[in-house]
Amino acid sequence: MQHLRVAWALAGAAVGFFLLFLIQAHLFGEGQLAAGTCEIVTLDRDSSQPRRTIARQTARCACRKGQIAGTTRASPACVDAHIVRSRQWCEMMPCLDDEGCDLLVNRTGWTCAQPGGRVKTTTVS
Repeated sequence: MQHLRVAWALAGAAVGFFLLFLIQAHLFGEGQLAAGTCEIVTLDRDSSQPRRTIARQTARCACRKGQIAGTTRASPACVDAHIVRSRQWCEMMPCLDDEGCDLLVNRTGWTCAQPGGRVKTTTVS
């Protein structure tokens, strides 16, 4: 009889821990982002051409209403949607603090010019 009570107590504790785990997983779901944040999902670099590196990254964002995935200070971020619709890329401050931002002529992206003369070009696809 004593063994049966211990078995039922252990089974009840196991069910309780399992339910606690399910509630925690639902509330703080793994892989869910906080509103207004982004994370880099993939990053691919190609340095096969001399003096040129092509980097492609994919970001996942959980933006608030009126925002869309963009770039701020060389990192993925949620930006105002009107910036992307109007293709005024430099308004989202995509370059680092010491870099200058210029729109490409066809407005398909921007360049970030570093003080030493190095230029990073970003195109939007």
